[in-house]
Amino acid sequence: MTVPAGRRPRKGGKGTRESSREILLAAAKEAFASRGLDGARVDDIARRARINKQLVYHYFGSKDGLYTAVLEQVYREIREREQALELSNLPAEEAMRRLIEFSFDYLAQNPEFVALVADENAHDGMHLQDSARVEEMNRPIIDLLQETLARGTADGIFRKGLDPLHIYLSIAGMAFFYFANIHTLSRIFSRALGSECAIVERRAHIVDFVLNAIRTR
Repeated sequence: MTVPAGRRPRKGGKGTRESSREILLAAAKEAFASRGLDGARVDDIARRARINKQLVYHYFGSKDGLYTAVLEQVYREIREREQALELSNLPAEEAMRRLIEFSFDYLAQNPEFVALVADENAHDGMHLQDSARVEEMNRPIIDLLQETLARGTADGIFRKGLDPLHIYLSIAGMAFFYFANIHTLSRIFSRALGSECAIVERRAHIVDFVLNAIRTR
């Protein structure tokens, strides 16, 4: 990542410390997404950020600490974007549709999120195990789903007894599987699943699939 001269951190001041930390996180996110934890190097991350590599250890303690901070950041970003949808202001079915569409579109537009989560799973989720923030920052999506499902049930639109966690796992899982495996799936089924047309088709299918699964019969 090239940092414009006007954004290069200067010495001293709280703003400088925050700027340096954010620049390092941005460089690390790019490096870890493209090379994984094992392939990324602290020297390369510092060089991308144009910051002394000792600041990595100052702010994050180690490469693993930096990796954990990047994971926390990407989860925080998606959760903040979900909250910004203000789904509580929409009718229940429209809110659910918006959430499904957002979840799919976010992965389509942020392949680094897919790469980072897949890499962390290859490491058995050990870095998130050490995170003191990850549960708190991810709880709102389940609360939001629970509230939306309850409104839909009260209106007679959604079935009773739906578990918000399982609904989330289904929504996220279908989109994640598609984008995490898009190259192999395209090859084995001889279809260009990464094309714009195929992505639009898959998005529509997932939206219909989930909504039909939760509606009253």
